[in-house]
Amino acid sequence: MTNDVKGINHSNVTEWLVDHSPDAAPPFTFELIAGGHSNITFKVTDAKGQHLVLRRPPLFQVLATAHDMEREFKIINALQGSDVPVPFVVGLCTDEAINDRPFYVMEYVEGTIIRDDEIARAWPTERRRPTTESLIDGLAKLHAVDVDAVGLGDLGRKEAYIERQLKRWLRQFEESKIDERPIFNEVHAQLAKNIPPQQGVGIVHGDYRLDNCMIADDGTVAAVLDWELCTLGDVLADVSQLLTYWTEPGDDRTALDNAPTSVGGFPTRAEVLDMYEQASGRSMANIDFYLSFSSWRLASILEGVNSRYINGAMGDKEHDGEVFLDRINGLLATASEHAELI
Repeated sequence: MTNDVKGINHSNVTEWLVDHSPDAAPPFTFELIAGGHSNITFKVTDAKGQHLVLRRPPLFQVLATAHDMEREFKIINALQGSDVPVPFVVGLCTDEAINDRPFYVMEYVEGTIIRDDEIARAWPTERRRPTTESLIDGLAKLHAVDVDAVGLGDLGRKEAYIERQLKRWLRQFEESKIDERPIFNEVHAQLAKNIPPQQGVGIVHGDYRLDNCMIADDGTVAAVLDWELCTLGDVLADVSQLLTYWTEPGDDRTALDNAPTSVGGFPTRAEVLDMYEQASGRSMANIDFYLSFSSWRLASILEGVNSRYINGAMGDKEHDGEVFLDRINGLLATASEHAELI
């Protein structure tokens, strides 16, 4: 494994690791696990074969308020010892002289990330429902956390979550759109005038889905990952976002390429919703509003990603514009259909 890894200053990070993780034994190798327009994740292996994980912002920093390592670290650190499965955190580095950007290091959790249909097909059929049950149980436990008790009461504004999200993603869409999309503004108007009362305040993960969790061999969630969109607010947005990604076999509109749940054997969206309702005790009476909102929000996010690809901000990464456009149009059609049921 070469020491020349983009995103890692090998000598500086080695020195930092030695200072902050006494059990770690240099030299270290760094392997890219995941990266792109989201935060970059590296697997760190030391001379004894021990593993850690390092997270840092993408090489192409595109949004001033995104990719906040200190915030992400704070969330995971606050949840240590809670009912929410998160990795143990080693430390946070905010000195950009070390590695160009802030980063943090956490334990490496063994397990499987069921990120696509190929991995899902290899996942035993009899384990797919228990895995889903653990996924939903973990989400309900996250939403039950007392934000003030764990020191996250100042993570964000607690009220008017949906109103703020509608403004944020409308603004991003307007700033990044490639073409005019009247349906986007029509759905926004419908959502803005029908916002349901917020059922309390909780931690909103912001991107809770099957492929953002590490699954242990017994099918339970070993760790919830990717906290970069986390904030406080209306937790039902997490539920609808999960359902937006939850593809059933035969669906002609999908939010993910090669969605893992498309292979069959996983519970339906209706069953997932019932699992959450039973686990959380929250009313799902207004779920169509949230399903419309989540599809609309994801369409705005993808519009921004598509725009950055087209404008060259994503470097030399391959990009299929037609696939992005099909997905954006499908999400907006789904958002419109649910908006009509509000």
